Amino acid sequence: MLRLVLVFFLLFALCLSSSAQNCSRYTSFSNNLAFSSCNDLPYLNSFLYWNYNSSSGSLHIAYRHTGVTTSNWVAWAINPNDLQTAMIGAQALVAFQLSNGSMRAYTSQISSYTTNLPESNLQYSVSDLKATYANGEIVIYATLSMPINTTNINQVWQDGQVSNDSPEPHSGANSNINSKGTLKLLSGQSATSSGGSSIARNRNIHGVLCAIGWGILMPFGVIIARYMKVFKSADPAWFYLHVTCQTSAYIIGLAGWAVGLKLGSQTPGVQYTGHRTIGILLFILGTLQVFALLIRPKKDHKFRFYWTICHRSVGYLVILLAIINIFKGFDILNPEKKWKYVYIGVVAILAIKAVCLEAFTWYIVLKRRKSETAEKTPQGMNGANGANGHGARPTHV
Repeated sequence: MLRLVLVFFLLFALCLSSSAQNCSRYTSFSNNLAFSSCNDLPYLNSFLYWNYNSSSGSLHIAYRHTGVTTSNWVAWAINPNDLQTAMIGAQALVAFQLSNGSMRAYTSQISSYTTNLPESNLQYSVSDLKATYANGEIVIYATLSMPINTTNINQVWQDGQVSNDSPEPHSGANSNINSKGTLKLLSGQSATSSGGSSIARNRNIHGVLCAIGWGILMPFGVIIARYMKVFKSADPAWFYLHVTCQTSAYIIGLAGWAVGLKLGSQTPGVQYTGHRTIGILLFILGTLQVFALLIRPKKDHKFRFYWTICHRSVGYLVILLAIINIFKGFDILNPEKKWKYVYIGVVAILAIKAVCLEAFTWYIVLKRRKSETAEKTPQGMNGANGANGHGARPTHV
């Protein structure tokens, strides 16, 4: 089991690695436009091309976003403030294809995390704004008037789904959270935001800790308690193993829960109500289980029966909620499918082991009961010689 946990941890820790493409070879712009600088943006299959005149502040850009469909919107923005808030205050160029097949390109000044990108004027003058869609790529063209002698800008780029010709809020996946950075207009060098990297790192840590603590060790501890105690030779070793496993699971899961709280403070406008509610409930029930261990009645106590029912019921509920919430976390984190399949495989192995042990332990219990019943039956009660051992039949009154 320890090997299984280590393998899962190592595999999951490698999640969300990405590779960039080369923008310098791309020349298929409308009207044969040419750009002197280009940058491979590290997330969301995006590229930025530009010409910049620092003395006049004129910035001609082409933002290219690949791997999209007609039901996607894309956006590129400059945030004149900072990248800690990323979206808030961003001056965005937005584009998507309308249901009638035409392209819509417009400006939007973002003021909240839950925005649907309403059209509004920017702090910068924008001209020649247009967009094209072809072969799964949207390209936005525009000319922006920047303050004279501007050398660095904070850029944000994004994508999302379109519903009824209106943009919906973007995903909370790592690639969406990380899609921001600084750009040096003169040299062409860029860097992603350390704040975004911090959020992505915390999201991965939160997911790994919760998956291992609540989603693997906790069910394994229940398997130890349910099936090892059937064997008399395992008493009281099964109890100490159960306590050790569940305590470790609780500590690891609690650490993941704390990282989740930190994520909430880092992304104040991003809400995952269902995931958060189940997480809080898991913390309450898990803590209740820990305190229940401290007030565990002795075996001959009159309340031991009721304590056992409550302890088992809460334990099974914790496992069910934990697995549900981990899959909700997969939907939020949106890693590659293979990582979700890894966890499904781990859960399947635990479930198969539980089913096999359930059948085997029931066999042991029934066999033991049969043996104990036979030992309690007096010799000759059901023998061929009758109750008195001499063939006499019992007297009926």
